Amino acid sequence: MELSIVVGFVVAALVVSVVPGPDMLFIAANAAAGGRRAGVVAATGVSTGLVVHTVAAALGLGALIQAAPQVLNGVRIAGAAFLLYLAYLTWRASRRPLGEADEALELPKRTLRRTYLMATLTNVANPKVILFYLAFVPQFITTGPASWPATLQILVLGAMLIVVGFCVDASVGLLAGSLTNTLLRAGGTVRRRLERICAGIFAALAARLATDIH
Repeated sequence: MELSIVVGFVVAALVVSVVPGPDMLFIAANAAAGGRRAGVVAATGVSTGLVVHTVAAALGLGALIQAAPQVLNGVRIAGAAFLLYLAYLTWRASRRPLGEADEALELPKRTLRRTYLMATLTNVANPKVILFYLAFVPQFITTGPASWPATLQILVLGAMLIVVGFCVDASVGLLAGSLTNTLLRAGGTVRRRLERICAGIFAALAARLATDIH
């Protein structure tokens, strides 16, 4: 692969990664609810979803999934249901007495595994990511006698996209978590407002995921 193509792809991937979307909102919401660790875990889950998309695209499965969206409906339903569950738990935590603030804030920390799985699930179930791989990555694939096999090129390009995306998403998680920790020290009223905002974000993401069900 030519250096100019690699540089062009990395720049394009960076531009795409910094544009706010459902994944970034999910990461920020988890960081706001559970701190920096939860934000990085969510970013790792999103990157895991991109690994699945990369391998699928390299094996030619992206077009198959796009042609049969009903396969993903079950995943979307499960994802929307779990996001609503998170919204409920976060909202309930915000209604606890201020004296129970520490106990309420420990809730997201006990669900890091579910945070990771949910982040992976929402990314894998997003049809827009599939379309992105089908429309964006092939533009940087070269052909000719000296070119690498197309499958290998897709895997390499996908790996670069994952690295760039994780750096951006993890930074968002760390920043949101740090900001939240600072705000939480201001008092219980701020904590309640943050948790209710997070609950609203989770519910909005559930609604958005549900609208993709056909």
